[in-house]
Amino acid sequence: MSKRQENILLSMWGVALVATMGSLYFSEIRGYEPCVLCWVQRIFMYPLVIIIGIAYVQKNVKIALTTLVFSVIGGCISLYHYGIQKLDFLSDTAPACGRVPCTGEYINYLGFITIPFLALTAFILIAGMSIYLWKSLKEEK
Repeated sequence: MSKRQENILLSMWGVALVATMGSLYFSEIRGYEPCVLCWVQRIFMYPLVIIIGIAYVQKNVKIALTTLVFSVIGGCISLYHYGIQKLDFLSDTAPACGRVPCTGEYINYLGFITIPFLALTAFILIAGMSIYLWKSLKEEK
């Protein structure tokens, strides 16, 4: 494994860790109760901290396909969640999500940065780095 691949793995782990700590900050410290879609996004983000952390220790860049799958699925959910928050035609038809409405916005920095937007950003970063690792693996062969 090259030093660049090792740094990419470490960066992926850092993004997943910051995203996980951020979601825990919003729910546990700020007291924002997560909606159902937030929980589903967490299901795809939280394991990435462990998966990528173990891959980094083992120097295993072959984990790129797994992290890509997790981040693409999680990113799609984040994109949909962001869409029902920001697009009227989606929010009008959004399903009820339990105690907390999925269309609610606990934060709205600069008029567009919401919690699903932050999650989407993390998933995109991890997916991009996963693709890079996947391509670098193929080039080595």
